[in-house]
Amino acid sequence: MNFNRSIMNVSAIDSSVILIVDDNPANLDVLSDFLDDAGFEVLVAQDGESALDKVRYAPPDLILLDIMMPGIDGFETCRRLKNDAKTADIPVIFTSALADTVDKVKGLSIGAVDYITKPFQQEEVLARVRLHLKLYFLTQQLAEQNTLLEERVRERTAKLNQALEDLQTAQVQLVQSEKMSSLGQLVAGVAHEINNPVNFIFGNLVHAHEYTQNILEIVQLYQDKYPDPDEDIQEVVEDLELDFLVEDLPKLLKSMQVGAERIREIVLSLRKFSRIDEAELKPVDIHDGIDTTLMILHNRIKAKSNRPEIEIVKDYGDIPDVECFSGQLNQVFMNLLTNAIDALEEERDSGQPSHITVRTRCVGSNEVEISIADTGIGMEDMVRSQVFNPFFTTKPVGKGTGMGLAISYSIVTEKHNGHMECRSQPGQGTEFVIRVPLFQSQYAEPQHQEQTV
Repeated sequence: MNFNRSIMNVSAIDSSVILIVDDNPANLDVLSDFLDDAGFEVLVAQDGESALDKVRYAPPDLILLDIMMPGIDGFETCRRLKNDAKTADIPVIFTSALADTVDKVKGLSIGAVDYITKPFQQEEVLARVRLHLKLYFLTQQLAEQNTLLEERVRERTAKLNQALEDLQTAQVQLVQSEKMSSLGQLVAGVAHEINNPVNFIFGNLVHAHEYTQNILEIVQLYQDKYPDPDEDIQEVVEDLELDFLVEDLPKLLKSMQVGAERIREIVLSLRKFSRIDEAELKPVDIHDGIDTTLMILHNRIKAKSNRPEIEIVKDYGDIPDVECFSGQLNQVFMNLLTNAIDALEEERDSGQPSHITVRTRCVGSNEVEISIADTGIGMEDMVRSQVFNPFFTTKPVGKGTGMGLAISYSIVTEKHNGHMECRSQPGQGTEFVIRVPLFQSQYAEPQHQEQTV
């Protein structure tokens, strides 16, 4: 297709290029003269082979093709033109003295657009040529408009799909953020309500232990001074099993104190984790955030009827406090540790040891690296390459949204100017590695800058 001519205005039809193919010089002269006078650019050929050569070298806008010629005839010439993608769209009008309907039908069936019977009527030839040139250019313009429209539709569709994906991601992130914020508020409220009575119990246990010791000392003193109590006292001592009470009561108070301390630790962890929606950027102890998350996940880590306890290996390096949004990083730790536990639960029947290794270390002078690795089943490269994509998940329906890792990646890379990658091979477990700067203030955009003239 001649692109420049395909977009020409219909008013420029009379300047089109027409190839006349006829073995009769007289016919060539007649056709070329009046078409030239009409403003067309005329090319001529006296046989099919030379016509095909001219078309390949300089495609015309229309071909007037004689049927009866030496060598290959007009039918074969037309067939070859239509079988070539580069020349298939050029309109062909047969010119012949053959007036049989069979010949006309044959010509039209192999791709010709019209059939003019000799001898020629100049006005008829000119009218038909202009009509088919007009149809040809309109068809080309329509095809180009369709192509342009399809391209625009593809671009619009791609933009709409991207906008829809961004909207879905933002919606899920908003819901997730709201859920975590609500969780933080709930946890903070529960921790606050539990904290007061626990402190009351814990504080009074000290006095209870002291008072108990005093009472037991008095009882012991009575036994020493009055080794032979009367029958009533002796009966009560035997009924109450005084010797057992004296031995067991301190142990009972000690276990109550240990339980109260455990509750205090849990409450402290809940209060720390409740900072999930905290917006303040400040230095925090990363190890404290990891330990807090592990404390909350303790119920999933401990041994169950169908799975032994998951061993937690802590390989903490000597790292300073990290300037970050502590609540958001806690959310990242929660997502990664939960995924690691899920992976270990999937292969609980394999008989392999289950453990999660958490490592931290300084990288250079301005970064800290946190690694969370499991001994699960690992993943294929195709899966690993998509784990940070929104809505991608390998979990069954109802078990995951495919947003946990995507949100974690966004928190690390966008909120903390860090880096996050997944390392995994089938049968070799999975490791997530996070790197974040020690100080975020260096990435803050300068504000309130005065322009100088």
